[in-house]
Amino acid sequence: QVRLVESGGGLVQPGGSLRLSCEASGSIFSIRYMAWYRQVPGDQRELVAGITRSGNTDYTDSVRGRFTISRDNAKKNTVYLQMNSLKPEDTAVYICNSLSTVASWGQGTQVTVSS
Repeated sequence: QVRLVESGGGLVQPGGSLRLSCEASGSIFSIRYMAWYRQVPGDQRELVAGITRSGNTDYTDSVRGRFTISRDNAKKNTVYLQMNSLKPEDTAVYICNSLSTVASWGQGTQVTVSS
């Protein structure tokens, strides 16, 4: 079983930056893939970015070039999402996800982009 805890959300002006962190605990050796999703009330959860155990990354088109997902190579259990050039439409709850034998989800952290 994997437990995920996110941090780093908040309020930022358009054009600003935030870095989200997701720390995994428990059976981290079994994690094959970690990702960030986001969700706005009333909408479906959207995959934002993902990273495999080997370090391959993928992004949804709307954030490519602005967001970067990375992993702490020392700890192997922490994933980051660096978000630059933030736009009001990036406002959402950002939720960490991991895939091992089962999918695990964090509680989410609110990101609000507003002037």
